[in-house]
Amino acid sequence: MIRNSLSKIIIGCAIEVHKQLGPGLLESAYQECLIYELKKQNLRIEVEKPMPIIYKDISLNKGYRIDILVEDEIVIELKTVEQFRKVHSAQVLTYMRLGGYELGLLLNFNETKMVDGIKRLIST
Repeated sequence: MIRNSLSKIIIGCAIEVHKQLGPGLLESAYQECLIYELKKQNLRIEVEKPMPIIYKDISLNKGYRIDILVEDEIVIELKTVEQFRKVHSAQVLTYMRLGGYELGLLLNFNETKMVDGIKRLIST
């Protein structure tokens, strides 16, 4: 239940950022503004959280990073793309699997309406 409440807050913050800025900016601009909104909600966040790959007995630190991790529960991946592709969902699901997270949000700020740029992912 807490994840559902958190995801609603996160989505509300993303909509607020999009309402203020609109589409067409760089991903980094939306990320900074979303971080600002999430902090205003007193949420604990980690930005650009390293995501090592564990292969058998070794840990590969090859620069993979979660854009934003909220309350050590929800993976947020930001995009500014024409449209989502399967690889975008696969990326979030992989981060979720590697980190043991159950919920992820893929947010595309390059949409006319932010609600069209939200994809909620659940690990199975």
